[in-house]
Amino acid sequence: MDRPADELSDQARDRPPDRAPDPDVLVVTRSCTIPMGEIAWRATPPGGPGGQHANRTSSRVEVRFDVERSRSLGPRQRARLLERLGPVVTATAADERSQVRNRELALRRLATRLAEGLKVETPRRPTAPSAAARARRLDEKRRRGQRKESRRARDDEG
Repeated sequence: MDRPADELSDQARDRPPDRAPDPDVLVVTRSCTIPMGEIAWRATPPGGPGGQHANRTSSRVEVRFDVERSRSLGPRQRARLLERLGPVVTATAADERSQVRNRELALRRLATRLAEGLKVETPRRPTAPSAAARARRLDEKRRRGQRKESRRARDDEG
């Protein structure tokens, strides 16, 4: 039974529909997947207040991806990421009390940053206004001028 798109997780929504989820791979885009072995992660105690739980648990998660050393990226992908994001891309999460949930959040944020860095922006093609658009602009300009002219005080005495 298929679930509606709004119930799917962000990572599941970005994943191609013909591929089953693979816990050993981070899916960034349809053409870019990263093995979990290339992603380094560490857990540290979260900063700020939180009492005993925050003092005793390492629930803040930081994930790091080394773009320069990655074997899963193609030459164009590597060049684009190095140019836009640098040699190492990091993402952190300390939103939840659970280390597991923070790890999922950090991985999702890393995938989002990488996907944004890999986007190829289409160049803007300049366009000229159509003849009808030029005519509308001039007509509106003429009407505005007439309206302003009608507000002027007339000097009938001469």
